[in-house]
Amino acid sequence: MSQAVSVENLTFLVVDDQELALYATINVLKPQYPNAKIIEAQTAQEALNLIVNNLPDLAIVDLSMPETAGESARTDAGIQLLRTLMEKYRSLNIVVQSAYPRSLIRLKPLISSHEGGFTVADKSLSMKEMLTKVDWALNGVIYTPKEMRVVLEVKPEWLEMLDLAFNKGLQDKEIAKQMQIAERTVRHYWKNVQDVLEVYPNEGQNLRIQTEIRAREEGLID
Repeated sequence: MSQAVSVENLTFLVVDDQELALYATINVLKPQYPNAKIIEAQTAQEALNLIVNNLPDLAIVDLSMPETAGESARTDAGIQLLRTLMEKYRSLNIVVQSAYPRSLIRLKPLISSHEGGFTVADKSLSMKEMLTKVDWALNGVIYTPKEMRVVLEVKPEWLEMLDLAFNKGLQDKEIAKQMQIAERTVRHYWKNVQDVLEVYPNEGQNLRIQTEIRAREEGLID
């Protein structure tokens, strides 16, 4: 657990593409942290630029957001932003706001090893509960919701394979080349993933299609 952050002279970054939600979060924070500097962003790219220049103590991030201005909000843009933050700023405290946190399973290895606080707050939480999640994150607590704690345990390389197969449309040969592994290793990954997802050969059903359906149901891919 990281060392608790002093409540004096804090800098918060709030990221949300919806203005009402953005200002609602800021208005919850201000009375509790009157001396904090609060900066805001509405896209993943804007958030990254602000972090470089401000080095905040805490980032409050909506899980679904546009990557750049003018684009549609997407969960994978939020996932990638969180991945970048945890890889580059290992002690940054983070609060994720989302009503559907299952997609965070893709980041479980990073969350488990993150040196800063990491909490997940449902957008429907009361102000008091939201502030509790902020306080926990500032004090280095790792908190994920129950449905995420009991979801499937998968390896990062399996997630990469699923993304290449179903989001990029690559076949096993191209996946192997992209991941710089042998094609037989890719086939081994498929067997492991299908076992974890309880997808087995069934007459009249395409195994790859069933794997994609289950992977999306479990939030492993969008």
